[in-house]
Amino acid sequence: MSVYRRAWTLCKKSPYHGVPVWTQRGLRTSSALLRDPPKSLTKELDKFQEKLIESLPNSKWSPLRSTRHLPPEHSDLVIVGGGVMAWSIAVWLRLIQEQRSTYSIVVVERDPEYTQASTVLSAGGIRQQFSRPENIQMSIFGAHFLSNINDYLGVMHEDPIDIQFNPSGYLFLSSEKGAETLEQNYKTQRELGAKVILYSPEQLKKKFPWINTQDVALASYGLENEGWFDPWIFLNALKRKALSMGVKFCQGEVSGFDTVAQELVTSKGDPVTVTTIKNAIVSMPHSLENQPVECSAVINAAGAWSAKVAEMAGVGQGSPNTAEGTKLPVEPRKRYIYMFNSPDGPGMDCPMLIDSSGAYFRREGFGGNYIGGLSPSEEEEPDISNLDVDHNYFQEKVWPLLAHRVPVFESLKVKSAWAGFYDYNTFDQNGVIGIHPLVHNMYFACGFSGHGLQHAPAVGRAVAELLIAGDFKAINLKPFGFKRFISNSPIQERNIV
Repeated sequence: MSVYRRAWTLCKKSPYHGVPVWTQRGLRTSSALLRDPPKSLTKELDKFQEKLIESLPNSKWSPLRSTRHLPPEHSDLVIVGGGVMAWSIAVWLRLIQEQRSTYSIVVVERDPEYTQASTVLSAGGIRQQFSRPENIQMSIFGAHFLSNINDYLGVMHEDPIDIQFNPSGYLFLSSEKGAETLEQNYKTQRELGAKVILYSPEQLKKKFPWINTQDVALASYGLENEGWFDPWIFLNALKRKALSMGVKFCQGEVSGFDTVAQELVTSKGDPVTVTTIKNAIVSMPHSLENQPVECSAVINAAGAWSAKVAEMAGVGQGSPNTAEGTKLPVEPRKRYIYMFNSPDGPGMDCPMLIDSSGAYFRREGFGGNYIGGLSPSEEEEPDISNLDVDHNYFQEKVWPLLAHRVPVFESLKVKSAWAGFYDYNTFDQNGVIGIHPLVHNMYFACGFSGHGLQHAPAVGRAVAELLIAGDFKAINLKPFGFKRFISNSPIQERNIV
């Protein structure tokens, strides 16, 4: 009687660096072949067993393909982007949601080293000197969060967090033309609890003798809860806390969505298409692999690239001048930061100075080092295909303005420079926060135009409130919703830097 058995066959030419690869094939044998196998086959089987043993923990080789790099097949929430905004949302979802009903969350980030992240390439500032009440409120809460960061982000058995906050304040200088606006902003800030003071040119000169006050009409200075801190430490503190609370992280890129559309009719009788995202498609790095993640909602915190993510979900793909055709008006804008040295420059009391010309600088550590820059005009916006620095821009545009305001900077020396991206809202330079009216399970936290770092604690809390309770609780951020683009109703912020 003949029997069937499975036989291991050795592939002689293996692509895996000399490691034997075994495949299975069906083999019809007679009972005679069930005797002792040849010595050559025994040796090969022994080698295979050795490889199996080597595949145990602490071995680099495994006969099984690991799937640890893949995202989960299902997650209640998919957060696109892994910067401070994304991790803040993840943390706040865990902090305020009841333990027994917590959402499963995965954060998807394509650049885990953050080589091009806006967060870590920023100047790290926080200020309450805005004109829009909501921006002031978000900054006030951000300062409170940073002051109590270990209460919010501390992890048991881990080192306490020191974000190296420097409370030297922001100093805004105004010409005669902008003095009235600066005074109006000051009144709004004071009404909301910000500790700000106005200086006349004489008072300013007395406080900061190194400033040329010749063309300054009025100055505004933050007395408390303003300054700068280390963005990298803050980012990693948020990420560490979120991971400690069960949030999952995946290195990859959301490359598309599976959606379902439903045709509805408005109260005015107009047809409208409402879309639901069913799956987020995650592409693995350096691979052709894609993993669909079934989800209940997607949070678009992709920063400068958030418009691309929105477009993949169908946002802005309809006819022009309609709700369905309204795009997310966020795009990357490159900004330069220059580090320079001036041994006789301003000392330890040097604030973050925002000149009436738009140029800015602050102290960077000790030894006469500073960082500074200037946002370009629309006509001068640099190429965003890379993060190369234009050093002539400093020589021709930035340096003359700094040297005019601080005469000792005439002899400064540039030491280094870098560039980063703003997630720039071309509509009104304010953040986009909340749910899309037609893609009804896509939420936005993007478009902050340089203010995202300092507003991340407040925005994270607000988006978590919206997801859990269906509304904003602590600060009413409804004016920052997507609907303002559809109705062409910009919200004005006069203190954009």
